[in-house]
Amino acid sequence: MAVDLSMPILVVDDYNTMIRIIRNLLKQLGFEDIDDASDGSAALAKMKEKRYGLVISDWNMEPMTGYELLKEVRADSGLSRTPFIMVTAESKTENVIAAKKAGVNNYIVKPFNAQTLKAKIDAVFAD
Repeated sequence: MAVDLSMPILVVDDYNTMIRIIRNLLKQLGFEDIDDASDGSAALAKMKEKRYGLVISDWNMEPMTGYELLKEVRADSGLSRTPFIMVTAESKTENVIAAKKAGVNNYIVKPFNAQTLKAKIDAVFAD
């Protein structure tokens, strides 16, 4: 299945610079409709108001982490099918396993470039 470049994407990160980087990479890939949130609880509030085609979330945030956000999203019947990519600076195996068990669709380790992001997004929508 081809990736829909018009789908809304939510970028969740507590670090504004990272949001800007991911937003720029997504624009390079052709995505236009990009929102952002500074932590998991803000993201969850936005997700209840708008249907996103993809969530790209950092793992380490306060007060609600990306991992907690992922678990909340998967537990909510209205949101549970939203594709979710986790971004983290740590490539700890136990984190990857925990995220997979919680239902993450893909995982990106920082730093990454547009090609990596595109490959991960393509993989999410390939199933």
